[in-house]
Amino acid sequence: MTDPTDRNPVAHGPESAADLGTLPPLGEVPRQMHAQIVRPDRYGDPTHAFRHEVVDTPAIGPDEVLVAVMAAGVNYNNVWAARGYPVDQVAVRQKRGETEDFHIGGSDASGIVYAVGDRVEGWSIGDEVVVHPGVWDADDPWIASGKDQMIAPSAKIWGYDTNFGAFGQFARVQSHQLMPKAEHLTWAEAAAPTLVGTTAYRMLHGWQGNTVQEGDLVLVWGGSGGLGTQASQLVSAAGGRAVAVVSDDERGAYAMKHGAIGYIDRRDFGHWGVPPLVDDAAGQKEWTSGARAFGKKLWEIAGGREDPAIVFEHPGAATIPTSIFLCQPGGMVAICAGTTGFDAMVDLRYHWTRQKRLQGSHGTNDAQAYAYNDLVRQGTIDPVLGRVLAFDEIPRSHAEMGRGEEVFGNTVHLVGAADPESGRR
Repeated sequence: MTDPTDRNPVAHGPESAADLGTLPPLGEVPRQMHAQIVRPDRYGDPTHAFRHEVVDTPAIGPDEVLVAVMAAGVNYNNVWAARGYPVDQVAVRQKRGETEDFHIGGSDASGIVYAVGDRVEGWSIGDEVVVHPGVWDADDPWIASGKDQMIAPSAKIWGYDTNFGAFGQFARVQSHQLMPKAEHLTWAEAAAPTLVGTTAYRMLHGWQGNTVQEGDLVLVWGGSGGLGTQASQLVSAAGGRAVAVVSDDERGAYAMKHGAIGYIDRRDFGHWGVPPLVDDAAGQKEWTSGARAFGKKLWEIAGGREDPAIVFEHPGAATIPTSIFLCQPGGMVAICAGTTGFDAMVDLRYHWTRQKRLQGSHGTNDAQAYAYNDLVRQGTIDPVLGRVLAFDEIPRSHAEMGRGEEVFGNTVHLVGAADPESGRR
């Protein structure tokens, strides 16, 4: 990460912030900006944790870029940031020497380059971009040795672990995070998929020995949401077959519209959560019966007694036991979150004897992000924009996500864009 003392102000425009839905002249950066701010004394329900404030526009370092945010996407990580749990991000950053006593989140953005650091190459003021969420120290010894950037000790998620993310009029990013915006997309569409899409790409393509292959059956939890619809499309693009898990028929139809070959309604089953202990014979029998019934439904959709080569996980506590149980021998359960809880239980009998892989997956490296963005620019991947909301509805969307109120696709908030249809060329 850039040393906070190595950042310089870039403001050379008006003193006051530009109105939301407008932009100052290209390259003129106001000294202040509108932002949705989380402060530690408001941690808790996102409805109250986020507040619209005006703050100083951030300075940038020599390898950083200032992006005028046109639209910002919503992800679960800033539900956590608003709660201050499981990590108090403001406190963590202050321990690193950063001085701000607030958090500006947001890990998905489309926008326009308004300022570049002295050492930035390949990007110029006026470029239309999207931002991928992986950040790290360029001189991290792990990275210098050629290892995966996102596993490096310095790796972080932009707009969650870092400040000045997408929920301000101007965002500070490392230059390698920038990718060309797809010209056929609006600002809102372009802001929708990058975090979930690059996360899904890494989960499906990033783990040697268990990457999605042509013909593979893949079970996708949360199949109608932003992450699940990206996963199903990526599976389909690789020649695989995705089966979505959803909570009703309408969501199942939505998942099939975006790449799934079929769906399972999780409400038809009741074996979720931590199973009974192994020495509880009656409880184990009941739980196993539920898991097998779920598996038989998967077989019906697959057209035969076929178990998934990959299980695409993010609920965590409620679903991991079933995922491990169903995954084929030698297959992989890849997990990127724990939206139903972090205390998941694995029955090791089904894990070691059948040599299955439980793989944690987090964020994206540059190569994976660029490969995913190429698919978006080619039109192979639909961003699955679910709804477009105003800037001041950022607290509402995070509160709804935190309560588990499912929406179709990805939620996006307008920042610099005047309307949902602007930005398409």
